Amino acid sequence: MSLNTPFAPARQDGSMKRLALTLLGLISLTLARAAPTEPALQRVPVQRVLRPGLSVAGTPANLNVSITLRYGSKTPGTVLLLMPGYLGGAGSFDRLARQIVALDPKVAVWAVDRRSNLLEPQNRVRFASRAQLETLAREGLPVLPAEKVAYMKDWGLNVTLNDWRAAVQEARKLTPRVFIGGHSLGAALSGLYAAYDFGGQRGYNDVRGLVMLDGYPGLLSGNAVSPQEYQQGANNMIGPIPGTDNLASAPYVNTFFYGPQLASRAAAQARLAAQYPQAPAPPDAFLKWPATNLAAAMTTISQRYTFVPFLALTTGRATNVRETPNPLPRFLGGQDSQRIEGPQDPEKLIGWQGDAQSLTDAQDFARRFWLPLSDATEWYFPQKLALDVAAARLSTTGTPYEQTLPVLYNAAVTLPLLGISAQNGVTTDQDFQQYAEGHIKDLTLHTLPGAAHLDMTYAKSDQVARWITEWLAKHP
Repeated sequence: MSLNTPFAPARQDGSMKRLALTLLGLISLTLARAAPTEPALQRVPVQRVLRPGLSVAGTPANLNVSITLRYGSKTPGTVLLLMPGYLGGAGSFDRLARQIVALDPKVAVWAVDRRSNLLEPQNRVRFASRAQLETLAREGLPVLPAEKVAYMKDWGLNVTLNDWRAAVQEARKLTPRVFIGGHSLGAALSGLYAAYDFGGQRGYNDVRGLVMLDGYPGLLSGNAVSPQEYQQGANNMIGPIPGTDNLASAPYVNTFFYGPQLASRAAAQARLAAQYPQAPAPPDAFLKWPATNLAAAMTTISQRYTFVPFLALTTGRATNVRETPNPLPRFLGGQDSQRIEGPQDPEKLIGWQGDAQSLTDAQDFARRFWLPLSDATEWYFPQKLALDVAAARLSTTGTPYEQTLPVLYNAAVTLPLLGISAQNGVTTDQDFQQYAEGHIKDLTLHTLPGAAHLDMTYAKSDQVARWITEWLAKHP
C-alpha cells in the first residue's frame, strides 16, 4: 500500500547538492507540465456519444441508452471513464477532464451521463433569451408528472452499471488500458461495478484500476436494508427513499433541497451568471434581495451559505451583506455556515468576491455548470438507484439481494486504487483504507487541502488531475 509520505532524509555526503538539484529540477518540470493554460483546456476536443444501453422492459426504446462525453483523442492509449455523483451530470467533470487530457494527451476521459439526463429539455435553456432565462430562474420548467415516467422505477443499480459497461466495453476495443472511477456516489458505483456479476462476467476483469474522488463504496449505504424496508421504504444519509411499492408514484428525487424544477432554475441562473455576472439577478429567484447574477448563483452552493454542506464549493463570499451563523448546516457538518440577513447598503446590489481560500473560481464554475453537451446535474435522479445502493452496501453475498443485485465479488477485487479525498468533504483516508482492507494492496491516497466536496472536480488548481495522470502512468 502506498500513501503520501515525505521524502526520506538524504544522506549527508557529497551527493547532497546533486540530489537537491535533481529534485528541484524534477519538481520544476512537474509544475511546468501540470499547469495547462485556459486556452489549452478549451482546445481539448469533446463529443457526446450515445450508444445502445441495457434494454429495459417498459422503458421507451430511445431511453435505453449509454451516454458519454468523450474528452481527448479518438485513439487513446488510456481511457478513464468517470461516473458523476448523487444528482450529478457528466458536465460536472468538464474542467477536471480537460485538465487530465491537457496534462497527458494519451489519456482520454469519458464522463458518464446516466440515461435519465435524456429527460431534460435542455434546448429550452440553450436557446432561451436573456428575458426567458430570467423567467426560468424564477419559475423553472414544468416537471414531468410521475405517471409519465413511471418506467424510472426500474432504473436501478443493474441498469446504471450495465449502461456504464457498454461504454467500458467500447473503450476496451480501443485500448486494454481502461480504468473506471467517479466522484462521490460515482466513486461508490465504481467499486460496485468491480464487484458486480454481469451474467457470469466479473466486473473487475473489465478494467485495470479504480479512481475514487471523495467517495467510496458504502458511502450512501448506512444500515442494512431489510426486505420489508426495500419494499416499503428505507433511509440513507440523505434521507428517506421510497420502497419498490412506491417507486412508480415517486420515481425521481424531488425534495426541498433538490428536484427537477430547482435544477432547471439553477441551470438558467448559471447561464445568467456566466453571461451577465454583474447584472442584477431576477428578483426573488435565488435571493430575496437585489443581487448580481453571480451572487445569486453562488450563494446557493458556496460552502459558506448552502443548506446542504456536503454539496458545496469553496468559492468566496457575498459582499454587501449582513450575516448571522446558520445552525442547520452546522448541525449537518457545515463549517462557519452563515445565513444572509440582507444587504448592508440597501442602495447597492449584493455582490460576490473570491478570496485566498477559494479553491474554485466562481465565474469559471458558472460557465461550466451548464454546457451545450451536458450540465452539472441530473434533473431526474432515479430513486431506484439510491434504494439499490443502500441495499447492496459492499456485497450482497448471502443477503436477500444476492440474485437481484449481484454484488458478489468485493473480496476478490484486487485492482489498484487511487483514492483522493477533500479535506472538508465526505471521505477520509480511513474510509478508503477500510474499503481496501484485506483485498486491495496497491492503494494510493491523497487529500486535497481546504477542499469542499465539489471542489474535487472544479478547483482552479490541477492538483487532482496531476495525481490522476501520475497514477495512471504508473499502472500500465
